[in-house]
Amino acid sequence: MELEALLKEAEVAHGHLCAGQVLGVRMAMHACALLQITEPRGKDRKRLVTFVEIDRCATDAIGVVTGCRLGKRALKFVDWGKMAATFVDLTRVVGDDLYRGVRVAALESSKDLARQRFPEIEPKNLQQMTAYRELSDAELFSVERVEVRLPAKEFPGYKAGRVACALCGEGINYDRGVLRGDELLCGGCSAPESRYYKVVNP
Repeated sequence: MELEALLKEAEVAHGHLCAGQVLGVRMAMHACALLQITEPRGKDRKRLVTFVEIDRCATDAIGVVTGCRLGKRALKFVDWGKMAATFVDLTRVVGDDLYRGVRVAALESSKDLARQRFPEIEPKNLQQMTAYRELSDAELFSVERVEVRLPAKEFPGYKAGRVACALCGEGINYDRGVLRGDELLCGGCSAPESRYYKVVNP
């Protein structure tokens, strides 16, 4: 698909169009071109697993272009706070659980280029959106060829048995249980100090 059509889809999916959306669409388009994936949401839809490094606007845009979704287990989140993503091509097998892909990161210098090329445009978001539509891929992104370890249990469509945590009784999917002694525990019960929530009594 063309850039403008994808931007419209991204705007609908995200609720608004912003500079991060434009970067995310361009980033995913560039990665697909580098991997020679022409129809990521069509005939090539089972080829990609994407690791995003930020939970911001660009992530929604990347999902629109690639078709990778968290609920499909094709989108993985690594909380590094970086405007970057790694696109893994499941047809490029290196060895056991090892696949090739590309990591694409937004260049900090692209913000300066936006100011230099479009100083008359205000506000900053509109200035960046304009620039990010027009700058070349080389001006927007750094690219690294990478290898990513992706075991079968991390694949989209992976099926595994469901077990109950020995302490709380809640079900655990996708081999996420933690063995403590002879008991299988969920992540929260195996390390209660690292829970992201605290139970409070009403």
